[in-house]
Amino acid sequence: MTQLLKQPPLVRACLSFLALCNLGLTVGVAAEPDASQTFGPALDHLSLRNEVGRAIAKGLVWLEKNQDPKGFWSASDHPAITGLALVAFQGRDAVDGATPPEAIKKGYEYLLECVQPDGGIYRKELPNYNTSVSVMALLAANRTDYKPIILKARQFIIGLQQDFGEPGRIDDVLDGGIGYGSRFKHSDLSNTLMALEALYYSKRLAEDEKLAGARDLNWAAAIQFIQNCQNLPSQNSQKWASDDPKNKGGFVYFPGYSMAGETTLPSGRQALRSYGSISYAGLLSYVYADLKQDDPRVKAVLDWLRGNFTLEENPGMGPQGLFYYYHTMTKALNLADVGLLETKNGEKINWRKELALKLINLQKSDGSWSNENGRWWEKDAALVTSYAVISLEMIHRHL
Repeated sequence: MTQLLKQPPLVRACLSFLALCNLGLTVGVAAEPDASQTFGPALDHLSLRNEVGRAIAKGLVWLEKNQDPKGFWSASDHPAITGLALVAFQGRDAVDGATPPEAIKKGYEYLLECVQPDGGIYRKELPNYNTSVSVMALLAANRTDYKPIILKARQFIIGLQQDFGEPGRIDDVLDGGIGYGSRFKHSDLSNTLMALEALYYSKRLAEDEKLAGARDLNWAAAIQFIQNCQNLPSQNSQKWASDDPKNKGGFVYFPGYSMAGETTLPSGRQALRSYGSISYAGLLSYVYADLKQDDPRVKAVLDWLRGNFTLEENPGMGPQGLFYYYHTMTKALNLADVGLLETKNGEKINWRKELALKLINLQKSDGSWSNENGRWWEKDAALVTSYAVISLEMIHRHL
């Protein structure tokens, strides 16, 4: 954990498939540990790598077979699902150097059809969610002709940052965050993470372009919003914030509301419960906002994640959002350059190996993944298969 927010350089103007689909995880990381230290005998290491590669290949075959003839996956009105599938395909190409299938070409053609005059990449609803994920897919393509689209989408995302109180002042707990957009303007941490991720990886493009009149995000307000979602009374003065051991340092969906509900403290006070996927989202948001490893807010969320590590459920949510939990976990721990995860009781967990095996065992015979619990669209096989393939690709590169 000590390497967590080692200051990474900004990604280059034209991101390679590997850097982007690794979600920046190759940038500024330390040398890989010896295979014998990480996975035991080298043969076991090689076997796992081959198994992970096979699972990825089967997942991509399923995605290719289940693409709509019009180029999208699952839902024509939500380009984000197609964006995730495209990132999954680009990640495999980065590993194998394989010729991109026709599915990629058709997917990008559909994505470009979703570009709106205001710069967003969406159909009707959820403009931030769809635009932010689509930007990541466009960056993964590493094509110079996509640069103007990315830059305009970047300005669109920045324009969605909320200021609910007096204009120009951070005087509301929702200030600085970003929501789904459109009629769903209410800030939440999940949408804020997606926006910050797209802005973080497109930042070099914007700096190189030096567009006249281009805005940047109010990063101070964004950090304040992230902090306002954390169960950490030393940094968050809201009455629901708790420092009890079960919740201290973790995150909730937005200030005053947790998807995991409330808990009654021994004092009788009501507090909000922290939960797994959103706590990894909080950690990633701090990373993208450039907080350092010794920041008390970062240290607190890492402590909560160490104390609540499990692959059996999304902590605090059970089976709900399980694959999104795996997805955000992989991004966060890779970005933190964590090889072995040391829990609070001193156990050292090879999380990459354990998560890889978990995902392999959850893969269906046709190559897809889906969650039996449908919360947050996780019965949608295209969405969940994309989550799983991207997670395995990130793990594969470290084996």
